[in-house]
Amino acid sequence: MEFYFIRHTAVDVPPGYMYGQTDVGLKETFEEEAEKVKEMLSSLTPDAVYTSPLSRCTRLCRYCGYTAAIPDDRLKELNFGEWEMRSFQELSGDSRCEQWFADWLHFRLPGGESFTDQYNRVCAFMEQIRNSRAGQVIVFAHGGVITCARVYAQEYAMEAAFSHIPAYGEVVKLCF
Repeated sequence: MEFYFIRHTAVDVPPGYMYGQTDVGLKETFEEEAEKVKEMLSSLTPDAVYTSPLSRCTRLCRYCGYTAAIPDDRLKELNFGEWEMRSFQELSGDSRCEQWFADWLHFRLPGGESFTDQYNRVCAFMEQIRNSRAGQVIVFAHGGVITCARVYAQEYAMEAAFSHIPAYGEVVKLCF
């Protein structure tokens, strides 16, 4: 089984902001970036296509020609809860931010989730799709989701996840 995970294109959010599950816009370079992704996927013949329901993924998915993709909430980015659309600088005095940096694997963000929570929902998605016995699957998702899938595929340990966030528009192939 082959999974092709595609991270959405560049977002129109200032650097240093946590945008997780907020439905943010894309940069003006969308079409240029999306055309490169479309070309990378042109030789694939997927049995199924899935997408995060957030517009930064669905827009790229449609641009690439996959209008019947199946949206799945498990493919959403990390839920930053109360911290959505707040900057790291803004949160620097919050003791909970220090707790999160000290234990980002398990610390549940206020009103949100922990990295382990996200990993568990991505694993549930992966197990379901693997049990479907599809040969080739395309997934339009987010950096955190793709990182979780790579941990699931045992490419690296969970503790190394933040060192392996894919670039915008990157295609990551996982084989099982």
